[in-house]
Amino acid sequence: MIYTVTLNPSIDYIVQVENFKQGGLNRCIHEDIKEGGKGINVSIVLNNLGIETKALGFIAGFTGREIEDRITKRGIENAFVVAQNGLSRINIKVQGKNETEINGMGPFVSESDFKKLLMLMDSATENDMFIFSGSTPQSTINDMYERLCLKAAEKNIPFVVDTIGSNLLSTLKYKPLFVKPNKKELEDIFNAKIETDEGVIAYGKKLQSFEGGGARNVIISMGKDGAVLLCEDGRIIRKKAPKGRQVNTVGSGDSMVAGFAAGIIMYKDYEKAFSLAVASGSACAFQLGMPTKENILSVLENVK
Repeated sequence: MIYTVTLNPSIDYIVQVENFKQGGLNRCIHEDIKEGGKGINVSIVLNNLGIETKALGFIAGFTGREIEDRITKRGIENAFVVAQNGLSRINIKVQGKNETEINGMGPFVSESDFKKLLMLMDSATENDMFIFSGSTPQSTINDMYERLCLKAAEKNIPFVVDTIGSNLLSTLKYKPLFVKPNKKELEDIFNAKIETDEGVIAYGKKLQSFEGGGARNVIISMGKDGAVLLCEDGRIIRKKAPKGRQVNTVGSGDSMVAGFAAGIIMYKDYEKAFSLAVASGSACAFQLGMPTKENILSVLENVK
């Protein structure tokens, strides 16, 4: 079982606009409403690939009930803590020549709410995996990610972290199975401009040796320039981005995370898992919505 933990799920309202005019009236040419949040996206792709998954996290209000209902209808097992204050957020994605996002705030999560989430993790065993991903909700708790990873580490359960900045850095001492920053996020973490593949690799390695801990494996996605995997055995594996027309960026990184986690289970081989990760991320970018197994396998043939 792969448990995904989404701390701040959302309803995503995705609209396509031919020529977006700031301050004026815009009419969309296509619209879609979907359940979102990075971990939920991961669960959707895992489910599409036939990997058993269970979605955990926080929901609140009528939007939270809609998120839960949509996931359940997909056949994905789930268990959410219902926060008592606020609403699950609505995120607006405006797609045109450029992509503009407006993300809602989400509910307020109390210490009591958070302890309920930690209790939901107790059903997992060493044969399972956790994926912690996305932004944190409003709260007075500043160390949610660190406490989630500590819980997984104490239970000796492998875990994955896909978040940014200090939230990511705080988890590295617990040695996550893998982390997946993109190039821009890597630059932000180290306050550096990275202009070469060698620079990407050098800064990626810092995440493997950070303060005596470090991620076991690091995937760095670089958009049209492909991706690189730094393995715990010292191997550096590069993959080119498959050719195709990009129509969507929402969920591509989450699809890559799902692909690598699924590949580890399916192949028990990092390079094969990495190919599936690149195929999953690219398949998502080539269409609207999260990719199906058929979408991913068709792209996998072109991953080099």
